[in-house]
Amino acid sequence: MLKVLDPGILTTIQDAGRWGYQQSGVPVSGAMDLPALRAANQLVRNSPDDAALEIHSPIALETDTPHLIALTGADACFEINGRALPMQMSVFARAGATIEIAPKRAGWIYLAIHGGIDVPRVLGSKSTFLRGKFGGLEGRALVAGDHIRIGAPTLGDLVAAAGRGASIRSMRFSAISGDESPTTNIRVILGPHDDWFTPEAIVALTREEFIVSETADRMGYRLISPSPLRRGGRGEVELISCGVPLGAIQVPADGQPIVLMADHQTTGGYPIIATVIGEDIARVAQSVPGDRLMFRAVTLEGKTIIRE
Repeated sequence: MLKVLDPGILTTIQDAGRWGYQQSGVPVSGAMDLPALRAANQLVRNSPDDAALEIHSPIALETDTPHLIALTGADACFEINGRALPMQMSVFARAGATIEIAPKRAGWIYLAIHGGIDVPRVLGSKSTFLRGKFGGLEGRALVAGDHIRIGAPTLGDLVAAAGRGASIRSMRFSAISGDESPTTNIRVILGPHDDWFTPEAIVALTREEFIVSETADRMGYRLISPSPLRRGGRGEVELISCGVPLGAIQVPADGQPIVLMADHQTTGGYPIIATVIGEDIARVAQSVPGDRLMFRAVTLEGKTIIRE
């Protein structure tokens, strides 16, 4: 069991998501950075889609039994009893240990514990959906004093299992570090409503940089565009609400796009100029306010589309 000493801001329990209920208006939710969640679970010998803690600000936890744990995702300071430890590696935490995690540049961080987090499944998932107030721990973010139950271990020697990491270091972690280009390239498939926009808007989408605004949360990231994406042609009429996927780039009347994220609504009435490909969703998720994104249109086969 883990005791929450400092819950941070909006720390929640997330797994791979709640699939199969969007037709009933229930979002998928789940981890913002799914590859990082799966990597953390792999390091501690859990099922890849098991529930873990999704962390977005400094937190502190205390163990009452020994645990095998791993931290992945955005870069963070990771300490056990004041000793700095590496991310992306399984480590052993003794009973009574204090675990402290502090993100270096916001982003999304995942703490997986061998045995998995033991909370009830709601509609087949342990993910927390805050707006619906269900899933996770009583449908809410963690608070100080919470006790998080952990499933029974299946490994006989947790100490011997620590230090795992070399075998999966070749995996592509999606966290964006300060060493990368200041502009993150994101691949998109145009449509389904690209014909609702002017040719100039399509060119602007793929040639200009977009800045992640302060209005960015698990539901969606609002971007700031130097040239508002204007409608034309079919865009002169109102769109009938339709189903919207993860990564859809909706464009409201002001021309400033919104990228839909894990807790996005299941239907929407804004036209979708393009959709981020699944492989690049985590890169959008790990962007923080002030970061710059540049979209590159590709075909379903992955070939770049060049618009003059």
